[in-house]
Amino acid sequence: MEGVDTIFGYPGGTVLHIYDALYSCTAIKHILPRHEQGGVHAADGYARSTGRPGVVLATSGPGAANLVTGIATAYMDSIPMVVVTGQVATPYIGKDSFQEADITGITLPITKYGFLVKDIKDLGRCIHEAFHIATTGRPGPVIVDIPKDITVQTTEFFYPPKHNLPGYKLKPNGIAKQIEETVKLISEAKRPVLYVGGGVIASGAEKILVEFAEKLDIPVTCTLMAKGAIPDTHLLALGMPGMHGTVYANYSITESDLLLAVGVRFDDRVTGNVKTFAPNAKKVHIEIDPAEINKNVVVDVAIIGDTKDILETLFNKLDSKKRPDWIKRINGWKEEYPLKFVQEEGTLKPQYVISSVNEILEDNSFVVADTGQHQMWSAQYIKTRRGRGFFTSGGLGTMGYGFPGAMGAQVANPEALVVAIVGDGGFQMNCQELATVAIYNLPVKICIINNGYLGMVRQWQDLFLEKRYSHTDINQGPDFVKLADAFGVKAIRVTKPEEVLPALQEAKAHQGPVLIDFVVEKEENVYPMVPAGGSINEMLGR
Repeated sequence: MEGVDTIFGYPGGTVLHIYDALYSCTAIKHILPRHEQGGVHAADGYARSTGRPGVVLATSGPGAANLVTGIATAYMDSIPMVVVTGQVATPYIGKDSFQEADITGITLPITKYGFLVKDIKDLGRCIHEAFHIATTGRPGPVIVDIPKDITVQTTEFFYPPKHNLPGYKLKPNGIAKQIEETVKLISEAKRPVLYVGGGVIASGAEKILVEFAEKLDIPVTCTLMAKGAIPDTHLLALGMPGMHGTVYANYSITESDLLLAVGVRFDDRVTGNVKTFAPNAKKVHIEIDPAEINKNVVVDVAIIGDTKDILETLFNKLDSKKRPDWIKRINGWKEEYPLKFVQEEGTLKPQYVISSVNEILEDNSFVVADTGQHQMWSAQYIKTRRGRGFFTSGGLGTMGYGFPGAMGAQVANPEALVVAIVGDGGFQMNCQELATVAIYNLPVKICIINNGYLGMVRQWQDLFLEKRYSHTDINQGPDFVKLADAFGVKAIRVTKPEEVLPALQEAKAHQGPVLIDFVVEKEENVYPMVPAGGSINEMLGR
């Protein structure tokens, strides 16, 4: 009824009868990960790569609890997901029964809504409403907790044709007065900047965003969640703003006289010190979630609604305009402060490896990054060509997300090239999913940026704690090539620059999954960098 074609799930005692039904079900593909966390991240990757809700299934207690990090990851990044969990039978709820956990209570702060189904007659309604809530407005995860005794009962099938949710009403798009104020501000602005976030991707507004920017000659900076909303090679693209953003993106925001914030939440990793964030700019915030307005940064005009609809409305009300002086000034910053690294002899720089990944990407490829230094280098150096072509755990910064997230993208897009860029620390958190990609022959290309450290933490210890590398050295990790081999996955080790591109091409040509262990410079740092709480125009390593 909801068009679900894939479930990522792990069986257990309270979901025995659901699995019994799946045993003879041919309409839904079931993917069995090796850990519930791998399953929930895969469902997330499925959703991010398609725009359709991911579905994950787990048993009660520890099975459900193992989903929590993945649910929080999806919630922080507004990813649509329906989470179905088993629960102990209704007479045993609240009695500390075997494998009982109050999962709707545990996940209350990290879900849009949670259902505990206590009557079989409510099951269809709850499932229907769960998909509606997860996919409308600001998307997010919804949990449906089903006690075991409900799963064994039978009733006449009923799926309500309409929703009746008095407490869940979506706001209409924009208000005429705010629209007109914004039109006036854009028409009068001399140094405007479009600062766009994941809300643009969620609403499918990438095409109108590019048309809007080109018509009004406005440069665009994309947050980590919006990478690809405008192609990274577009002349108006500024790259990522904030802590590890480009110098020219941060300078443009700081010098702007109008900041058009579209589908963003003014994350602290972007704003730095809010008192000095775009100090000379009027600020317009276009956002579907009213709760985000004036939460982190007070704005001059707020327009509530779907970003695609509002951009289209503004586009139709504005005349074309050129801003040669502003664009010339920004291009000057681009020439003076490009992203840069030095590939010295005898070393293998992580930036070189990640830049080389661009050589094998195609228009429909996906790059999924884990969390850490490699994530920031990927945001800086991967040339994304479209929305949803790059994604990562942005808000929660979940280590261990990248590999299973890529696995989910590969399930949803079996013909596409899917590349996971992960660190040696994060990969070890969900490396058991090598079994899943081997068994289902999911041809994910896993690029481990192996520096033997928890790199980003080490970088902060280097810069701010006098190189006191407390418990960040993980050099005595496993041999990743042998590990992959044990799971039946092809693996390659690369230690020299000249080996990088041949290895990537060999991996691309291979029909199954491939792991490449790139042994890189151990103490390379990510630059530029804005120290925590600093002003974004005051960067280290410019």
